Amino acid sequence: MYLKVPKTLPIQETGLDCSSTVVKQLNRTYTKHQENASLKFVVRFAMVVGSVELGVIFIVWCFLIRTHRNSSEGTQNYHRITTGFRKFTLSELKKATQGFSKEIGRGSGGVVYKGMLSDHRIAAVKRLNDAYQGEAEFQAEVSTIGKLNHMNLTEMWGYCAEGKHRLLVYKYMEHGSLAEQLSSNSLGWEKRFDIAVGTAKGLAYLHEECLEWVLHCDVKPQNILLDSNYQPKVSDFGLSRPLKRGSQVIEGFSKIRGTRGYMAPEWVFNLPITSKVDVYSYGMVLLEMISGKCPAEEIENRRLVTWVREKMKQAPEMSSWIEMIIDPKLEGKYDKGRMEILFEVALKCVAEDRDARPTMSQVVEMILHQENDSELV
Repeated sequence: MYLKVPKTLPIQETGLDCSSTVVKQLNRTYTKHQENASLKFVVRFAMVVGSVELGVIFIVWCFLIRTHRNSSEGTQNYHRITTGFRKFTLSELKKATQGFSKEIGRGSGGVVYKGMLSDHRIAAVKRLNDAYQGEAEFQAEVSTIGKLNHMNLTEMWGYCAEGKHRLLVYKYMEHGSLAEQLSSNSLGWEKRFDIAVGTAKGLAYLHEECLEWVLHCDVKPQNILLDSNYQPKVSDFGLSRPLKRGSQVIEGFSKIRGTRGYMAPEWVFNLPITSKVDVYSYGMVLLEMISGKCPAEEIENRRLVTWVREKMKQAPEMSSWIEMIIDPKLEGKYDKGRMEILFEVALKCVAEDRDARPTMSQVVEMILHQENDSELV
């Protein structure tokens, strides 16, 4: 580094001497400030406290995770103990049904097999045709259905979801389905009336009373099972759609659901789907129980509803056209008052306009209320 100074300034005054004989010692001594001991203490203390806090947070987090897992497992175990609902393995159900060899029913949703579980309970195992759902989605749906509990719903014991296989396990019903009984001569009027009432109660529970409302979407005699006392059990709601409590419309149907002859007009005209589709199907079931005629088959080249309404126009009095419509298998052995009640309810349920149809809870009230009134007369 070179310093430029005025030439007129004497060198002695500047203190600079560039001669080789003069050595100038530079002062490299700096004042060392005393460190603040208090600051060091505070920093070290903060580091220790922070480390302890992180350790405590980690321990608490681990504890909460473990507690949550234990709680979930405990809830599932409690639900399994109290309801019997559980997940089966495919090998268990193969063994129970002897390799799926005891077929007892077949429908659009799948094939049903009779089997005996390892605890000696007799079960109906339904093997679903469509395995489009992922295991998590399927498990969430059947878990919701497994929590349903009503005397007029088929008791679901569990399910199986392995690979592409989807199976539902129900309690076996001794007297089969309503469809089977209607085709025989063993179902008298009193039993038919009780089945109508019980079925209405089961559907009302699904629509309005359970924690998560459910639409059945395929109400028909084949899906109404009968126990040893001929008490009706609405079945096949494992393929139903949960409906948020308080909602009126359900979204997300990728295809038409239901069975020809029992389906509400909303399905055909692609209208919003509500609980009224089940009400319509229930009304068709009532007409079949009364007339003994299947809605899926044309009567005199007419639909069942059209045929009934034409018979009503032909006779001015209800008793007259009821005799024209009543199932001949009953051989005239029926209660006239109760028959009229079911006819009136059935016709309201199959109204073309869904807003004109009653809810299932209103159906139950109409049947029981009018029955009580008829008994008082």
